[in-house]
Amino acid sequence: MDFRELIAYQKAFDLSMEIFQLSKSFPSDERYSLTDQIRRSSTSVCANIAEAYRKRRYMNHFISKLTDSDAENSETNVWLEFSLKCGYISQEKYSDLYNRNNEVGKIINFMINNPARFGCSIK
Repeated sequence: MDFRELIAYQKAFDLSMEIFQLSKSFPSDERYSLTDQIRRSSTSVCANIAEAYRKRRYMNHFISKLTDSDAENSETNVWLEFSLKCGYISQEKYSDLYNRNNEVGKIINFMINNPARFGCSIK
């Protein structure tokens, strides 16, 4: 199986792409702060899931990379809240992205708590 088949990766990737498109409308003075931060954290969620899957031969490496992914996912939630409070996104859009972000977090945590189900060697 390829990491792109993982539900967590697919949902995180879709969310990241939506955030990327949405952040294009942020003010230009945010280019090197909020825009950059939210793009980096949301794309990092996907990258860490992919890395975790490739390191699944070693359970501790798998869990470590997923923990990094979960942390980046939480960071993305913070930047979404800033985007809302700064008036760059609507409450409705925030609620949608927040709920999807939380769903990704739940899936990542399921993977952390069930590494054997993802091909991890329990050594």
